[in-house]
Amino acid sequence: MLTLSHKVEQEVLLLPSDERLALIDKLITSLNLPTQADIDKLWAKEAERRIAELDSGKVQGISGKKVFADIRSRLSK
Repeated sequence: MLTLSHKVEQEVLLLPSDERLALIDKLITSLNLPTQADIDKLWAKEAERRIAELDSGKVQGISGKKVFADIRSRLSK
């Protein structure tokens, strides 16, 4: 006996592609996941916070050369 989800899956696969795409969009939206725009805003806010910390002297930058040297050192142990 087929489960409800399996039956739904079989029926959905019979839909035209544009209707499947619309359904996919509705299902993804129903998950309440952050949108790309939300993620971009959060990253912009984080970047601004980090720049402010650097500008204020609250934190010190580390050169890329030192970062990679430290990584190589840790990995060689």
